[in-house]
Amino acid sequence: MGEMPRFQLGVIGALFLSVASSVSIVICNKALMSNLGFPFATTLTSWHLMVTFCTLHAAQRLNLFESKSIDMKTVILFGILNGVSIGLLNLSLGFNSIGFYQMTKLAIIPFTVLLETLFLKKQFSQKIKLSLFVLLAGVGIASVTDLQLNFVGTVLSLLAIITTCVGQILTSTIQKRLNVSSTQLLYQSAPFQAAILFVSGPVVDQFLTRKNVFAHKYSSVVLAFIILSCIISVSVNFSTFMVIGKTSPVTYQVLGHLKTCLVLGFGYTLLHDPFTVRNIIGILVAIFGMGLYSYFCVQENKKKQSVDLSLASQMKDRDSTPILSMQDKEISHEARKSTKSSLV
Repeated sequence: MGEMPRFQLGVIGALFLSVASSVSIVICNKALMSNLGFPFATTLTSWHLMVTFCTLHAAQRLNLFESKSIDMKTVILFGILNGVSIGLLNLSLGFNSIGFYQMTKLAIIPFTVLLETLFLKKQFSQKIKLSLFVLLAGVGIASVTDLQLNFVGTVLSLLAIITTCVGQILTSTIQKRLNVSSTQLLYQSAPFQAAILFVSGPVVDQFLTRKNVFAHKYSSVVLAFIILSCIISVSVNFSTFMVIGKTSPVTYQVLGHLKTCLVLGFGYTLLHDPFTVRNIIGILVAIFGMGLYSYFCVQENKKKQSVDLSLASQMKDRDSTPILSMQDKEISHEARKSTKSSLV
């Protein structure tokens, strides 16, 4: 029974760490890119992953966690897939309007639900689907403004959705099926994610910004914000793998939309971004949807736990019954044997 409270505390801790670190890095990167003129998002992500790997390598050398070998082919393909999904999301943002990019991010949840239903045979109740619909509607109202379509941007968005969904589903599946922790999986895959983004990042960024990351003038303030962004990214990457491993890809995406609402709120209060009644209504609807999702998930988990306990109890009774009956048979056999001896 003590395992369940510890697990729940681990989930709460992972969720809190993910929200706090993600909101922090968004505000840091927004200041870096918007105010300080450093627009190289894909290259910056490769630096994030390299710093994450170096930090985990140091932690592993200090015996803070035990490294576990995973099939190299699985790790390489997993790392490349996640790296490609990041590059495609950035390209999608470059080729589409901000409104269409937000629609792309909203589409990740229903597509993840579809993939898990088709290929993993996972069942989502009507209540969960309803809460997700309310959540997505709220985030859409709050964040989606202009919708401008073009063929290349649409193709890139579809590819970004597919790779992101598959990558997050694999993050959960690998941890559970291979019995590896989030730290172990991140440690094994981070070098490959960093490598593909380190090679492709400057090319993607130059294509999108018409600027060369290596020719950029790095002031002390820019360098300070880059270092701060890389430090926060260790927590972001770690908590991402932990949340997906302890919960599910869909829950992680729901959490991502909570971060969007928080970023909109912080942007208004700290950075004085424009805020409208539509933003407020959308955020309130989204928070209501998140509340419904959380409530229904808790109720379904309680129901599942009670069913599991009932099945375990039945199995225990079933296993104990043959032993009792065997003892009864032995006692009866001994009684008949002793009766027969006395007659003789």
